[in-house]
Amino acid sequence: MGRGRQKAKATRQARDIKYYSPSTDLSALERELGGTRTAATAHADDPFEADYGDYADKYTDGDDEDERRFG
Repeated sequence: MGRGRQKAKATRQARDIKYYSPSTDLSALERELGGTRTAATAHADDPFEADYGDYADKYTDGDDEDERRFG
């Protein structure tokens, strides 16, 4: 195949991929994902996810270092 035919074929394939839109079965996707859990509740049940809220309150001195450094 010559370069012109090869380039035309590659362009046609790229266009086909770009504009290809398969039909999505949203109900099957919802079943697969397991319902309607939000990101906040998904990490609340994780035993390996640490809760640093107490440390943030304890060690925050009120000054925001990021504002001084970057502001």
